[in-house]
Amino acid sequence: MTYLNQENSTGENALEIVDITKSSEVKDTDSSTGLISDPASESNRSLEFGVTDESSTEESIEISNNGYATGQTGNLGLSIHNNTVSHSPSHLAPPSPTKVSQNITPPMLSNDYDESEFTEDERFKPPQDDVKIVQNNSSVSIMPKETKRSQIPVEATTISKMNELLLQNRASYRSMRPRWSAAVDQELLQTRSEIENAPIVNDDINLYAPLFRNVSRFKRSYELMERTLKVYVYREGAKPIMHSPYLLGIYASEGWFMKQMEASKQFVTTDPKNAHLFYLPFSSRMLEETLYVQNSHSSRNLVQYLKNYVDMIAGKHNFWNRTGGADHFLVACHDWAPTETKRNMARCLRALCNADVKGGFVLGKDVSLPETYVRSAQRPTRNLGGNRVSKRKTLAFFAGGMHGYLRPILLQHWENKDPDMKIFGILPKSKGNRNYIQYMKNSKYCICAKGYEVNSPRVVEAIFFECVPVIISDNFVPPFFEMLNWESFAVFVLEKDIPNLKSILLSIPQKRYLQMQMMVKKVQQHFLWHRSPVKYDIFHMILHSIWYNRVFTAKAR
Repeated sequence: MTYLNQENSTGENALEIVDITKSSEVKDTDSSTGLISDPASESNRSLEFGVTDESSTEESIEISNNGYATGQTGNLGLSIHNNTVSHSPSHLAPPSPTKVSQNITPPMLSNDYDESEFTEDERFKPPQDDVKIVQNNSSVSIMPKETKRSQIPVEATTISKMNELLLQNRASYRSMRPRWSAAVDQELLQTRSEIENAPIVNDDINLYAPLFRNVSRFKRSYELMERTLKVYVYREGAKPIMHSPYLLGIYASEGWFMKQMEASKQFVTTDPKNAHLFYLPFSSRMLEETLYVQNSHSSRNLVQYLKNYVDMIAGKHNFWNRTGGADHFLVACHDWAPTETKRNMARCLRALCNADVKGGFVLGKDVSLPETYVRSAQRPTRNLGGNRVSKRKTLAFFAGGMHGYLRPILLQHWENKDPDMKIFGILPKSKGNRNYIQYMKNSKYCICAKGYEVNSPRVVEAIFFECVPVIISDNFVPPFFEMLNWESFAVFVLEKDIPNLKSILLSIPQKRYLQMQMMVKKVQQHFLWHRSPVKYDIFHMILHSIWYNRVFTAKAR
């Protein structure tokens, strides 16, 4: 259990190191094309623009000088053909790490760190060293060794248990008391009272009540956010780590949010005295891309960079010091973000894709960030939707790389075992990733099995293609958990129950399936990026969850 208390929110816990090799060098594309969507496997680490799937040959983007994305036709970035690698033009390569920032101390190893915290173990070994060969007639050519990190967890935190923890944390936790009072403190307390006493919503054409834990509270909180919330965006920090939204691939959520947050005339204030929240505009993807030392298996310099940044803004301004960072927030989708931020940004409101309730994610304070696989920066809703129910002939579908311990188990039980269960490894290459997309559009249930970490872009992809998501990832906190009633439109299967997967799905009555599929279509609006934000879209939902958690954790002087 992860309880909200002063101890686990001050960042005093020992720093753990994420599996640098597994996540960076072979990160799953999660669209199952076999192409590597995240850089780092080559020493000349280019910004693989548009490389996330075959659609990169049709449309890609580049980041302009002001940090915004502009469409460009052509095949930019690193591409992989016939086992050869070609790199981006030199003007697309990331700036040298020596040019990262003129405002903060260059990252270096700090004496604050205990070398024993970074001792190499099996987590840091290349994936090929952590496997064993199985039968040749299966696409599962590797199986995890029996290590403590390759076994299904003995104890899983179920959705019902997460609900209990959320309620417990709501009742027990408050952030650090401000060192001096400000007008915004009373505004937050007043907002909390208004949300708790929200008028009953009987009918709202834009909100479908069964999707929410409490639609009345959500609507009131959202209205107050639109009317009240002001965000101060720190200007400090140099590109590419700061102020550089990257809009393609599996980490695109942090880039789209950064782009739209910094451009918001409604929410952004230039007067920090009026701010309810302070945004730390860094990209966890670009932090890794720019500073990670290839094959070092260490994130020490990345953590040090963020520490230097916090020290710099705390020394230059007094906003951080007033609350210890409790009114500051970050939005980070890279797998390593929880570890990189758990020490020096522990009191912050953290919106994280890697939302692992057993890995330091604090229910009621932190926000589960949707991991969205964006294939087109010009048309992020391209290919939206799926076939009607009568044309969804496949019971369940999954395709993807054999990353982590769980997916090989899934394929061992279900690959080529049942015509109703379309369970594959990496699908053959197809233009525009059509094979993968068509399977999702034609399936009743889409299997969202964890890879190396608990999160997967398949969850949002399933909603995007109107397929009921089946989440197999013990301890994963689904996006917008504090607001949405996930059990109304998704199926949660414990990892240990993979052998019974088909019987579990068949046990769901057709009427119930039809309800869930309808709910998926209703919830879809809350998971869509638009080039300009629209009411109740994913940008506003992320911001709202951060706002809501701040309202319910804030203390007055």
